[in-house]
Amino acid sequence: MTQFTTELLNFLAQKQDIDEFFRTSLETAMNDLLQAELSAFLGYEPYDKLGY
Repeated sequence: MTQFTTELLNFLAQKQDIDEFFRTSLETAMNDLLQAELSAFLGYEPYDKLGY
């Protein structure tokens, strides 16, 4: 199972708010995507010596 599936099953087992789970999952995915896009645009990773 993937981490997403495992976390989803844990949320369902604990009867927590599924909307909150999807919101946080989407937030994490979008932040990762934006960070990768920024790194590709700039041509270097954060804290890389090439950025100076």
